[in-house]
Amino acid sequence: MEKPEVLSDPHVTNRAGASRTSDAPDVSGPSGPSRASDVAKSVVKKLPEVTLAFWIMKVAATTLGETAGDLFAQTLKLGYFLTTIMLFLIFVVTLVVQLRSRRYNPFFYWTVILSTSMAGTTMSDFMNRDASAKYLAGGASSLGRGPQGLGLGYPAGAAILVSILLAIFLAWRVSGMTFQIRDIVTFRGEALFWSAILVSNTLGTSMGDFLSDSSGLGYAGGALLVTGALAVLVALMKAPPVPNVLLFWIAFVLTRPLGATAGDLLTKPAAKGGLDLGTAGSSAVLLALLFGMMAYAQVRERRTATAPVTRRAG
Repeated sequence: MEKPEVLSDPHVTNRAGASRTSDAPDVSGPSGPSRASDVAKSVVKKLPEVTLAFWIMKVAATTLGETAGDLFAQTLKLGYFLTTIMLFLIFVVTLVVQLRSRRYNPFFYWTVILSTSMAGTTMSDFMNRDASAKYLAGGASSLGRGPQGLGLGYPAGAAILVSILLAIFLAWRVSGMTFQIRDIVTFRGEALFWSAILVSNTLGTSMGDFLSDSSGLGYAGGALLVTGALAVLVALMKAPPVPNVLLFWIAFVLTRPLGATAGDLLTKPAAKGGLDLGTAGSSAVLLALLFGMMAYAQVRERRTATAPVTRRAG
């Protein structure tokens, strides 16, 4: 039996697979199986193809999430608490738009990914940091407006987030709904998926900050370590005993600390090992890159939707 590609999202079918209905779950109702087929196709079209471009966009979005979160919380001095509330509300709005969409729209999908990355950055910072000197920029006396942070530390924060993520997967498992995203046909199923995305991005931020700030590796060293771990996952693609779902979620989580360390490398002062490009400048460049790739993906989607379907003889 041919083994499917792994770091292509195990949940998402390719274009050829998108037209198949044999994997679609049965949906009771007056329309019967045909209704199930229509719903399954609709859900597939709401998700992107997972290719190299997908992972590049994911790293760009998570890096932008790091720099933009720091821009609001630190540069603009809104503080972690107020910024987290603001960004979480943005996440809810973008998620509602994504859930109400009837087909895949790159701008909708990647805006949700970006909002989870930004919210995850400040949520992690609020959990792990406080107003002690080691978290303050030179000359600063506070982390911004509102509560200064819980100061749990990276290990405790990561342990809490891992527990929450496992609880989401357990609830997902107990609900009886499939982990195959192409087959999710309920609001609850999509809500569980996006909840896991939000928590995994927050967890990835904690891991990235730990590697950058506390591990002694520095920003570049942390980024290289995560890149090496991702390379190991690519090597595991040919290991039949390793579940596709496990590899996908590990890769999804690890791209977040890669974005966090890359964001720190771009924005932090040279004295701390960064390039000192600033949060505003770095965010502007990353936003232009991400929107350019989103626009390209949108053009490809429209061409695919309007292209005539050809069948091979035999």
